Amino acid sequence: MGTPAVELQHITKCFAKVVANRDVSLTVNNGEVVALLGENGAGKSTIMKILYGLYGMDEGTILINGQPVQIKSPADAMSRGIAMIQQHFSLVPTHTAAENIILGNVHGYIPIKKYEAKLRQIAQDYGFDVPMDRPVGQLAVGQQQKIEILKALYINTSILIMDEPTAVLTPQESDSLMRFIKSFTAKGNSVVFITHKMKEVMEVADRIVVMRSGAVVAEVRRDETDEHALAHMMIGQDIVPPVRAAAAEEEAGQEVLRFDHVSLREKGGTELLRDVSFTIRAGEIFGIAGVSGNGQDDICDVISGVKQPTEGALYFCGEEISRASIRQRNAAGIGYVPVDRYRDAMVMDMDLAENILLKGCFDKKWVSRGFIRRRELNRYTDEIIAKHRVKATGWSDLAGGLSGGNQQKLVLGREVDVGKRLLVFNQPTRGLDMGAVDRIHHVILEEKEKKKAVLLVSTELTEIFEMCDRIAVMHSGRFMGIYRSGELTTAQIGLLMAGVSGEKEAAQ
Repeated sequence: MGTPAVELQHITKCFAKVVANRDVSLTVNNGEVVALLGENGAGKSTIMKILYGLYGMDEGTILINGQPVQIKSPADAMSRGIAMIQQHFSLVPTHTAAENIILGNVHGYIPIKKYEAKLRQIAQDYGFDVPMDRPVGQLAVGQQQKIEILKALYINTSILIMDEPTAVLTPQESDSLMRFIKSFTAKGNSVVFITHKMKEVMEVADRIVVMRSGAVVAEVRRDETDEHALAHMMIGQDIVPPVRAAAAEEEAGQEVLRFDHVSLREKGGTELLRDVSFTIRAGEIFGIAGVSGNGQDDICDVISGVKQPTEGALYFCGEEISRASIRQRNAAGIGYVPVDRYRDAMVMDMDLAENILLKGCFDKKWVSRGFIRRRELNRYTDEIIAKHRVKATGWSDLAGGLSGGNQQKLVLGREVDVGKRLLVFNQPTRGLDMGAVDRIHHVILEEKEKKKAVLLVSTELTEIFEMCDRIAVMHSGRFMGIYRSGELTTAQIGLLMAGVSGEKEAAQ
């Protein structure tokens, strides 16, 4: 296939005593899609951040088109045609799409209309529909991702690194992204695709590199493997998917949570929730499907007490709690795993025991006469670590030193204990590897068996179908409908997520 576009030779990277990459070697050829698979903490993102210049390597060599290079910053990488689209977009919400794309690449007087026309042509060449003159903060998540891709195309990228690119997309938007990748590589460009979704790997990858514990453990061509074999390579063992006991609607327990025509408006008048009504019963998993940013986070905030409804009422176990404090809701038995554990669930500079205490600092179990009962707290934290298979040495580890999957499992363990009656999960498996996802799914079903009510918000339709008894589809702050599991297909729900109204239109 000629000289590879990228060669990484014997790369090693350590953070203090932790070895993130150990003697990693891989190649990416021109016109090729290489999928990078592995558990959270396997070293996938680290090796790509070294290629992109965000991290420096301790040992090893990087070759671009056969020539050894020193990449000390993203500017060095971009000058060599390398771009990286990370999980969390690096966009300025108040700037327009065009301004975000040219940001940092144009200096002096900027004839913005001229650039908008040029960028529309680039977008049109790849089948992207992006309004160049609108602020990014007003655009849908799928369009924001297209802007990230256009930033790379604008600088004539030939090597594109994509880290979990479909995490927040509808099925239709994911299909569109797969078409872009095929079109991009057909022109001789290269893509490194970091993902946990086997379906995407088997659809778009030419070669698959599997990492575990910072090292490459396998490399196969797509036509030489299958999803089962790849999962075994990643985890080192077979994964047995959890089985949800499908209960008839009349078998559900008593009502635990009820939204009664709840609406939520910001001070400026923006409507976040519009006349939302639903109930969740004991022993039921109620799912909310939708593209991120359509009101799912606001429903979770209303339940947890972060926001109070401007209209309607919220009932918990028969009592109205619309104005109850967060502390009162915690004490009543509501557990909440938020979508952003870094911002809302953990303090990274605290140890694991202190993070467990965050929700229980008023609980007499942990505090006596103003002093923390540290010995009992440490012992309990170690029990959570063992029970939920958190990869940590013990309670004294800093939260920031754990991988994303292990941070999530610790938060899950804490909230399962807090949520005696109701558990709210907002995208609990987003960006996690198959092993962590499997563990979280088993825990959710175990809590269902204990007759707890469960609200599961997810952008992953496969997860929604597998886990939920009933499914609400959300768009622009309102429910498009509530359905029993299996009542609609993936395509039909995808259309509802995009705002197509009514079952008949979705079915068509």
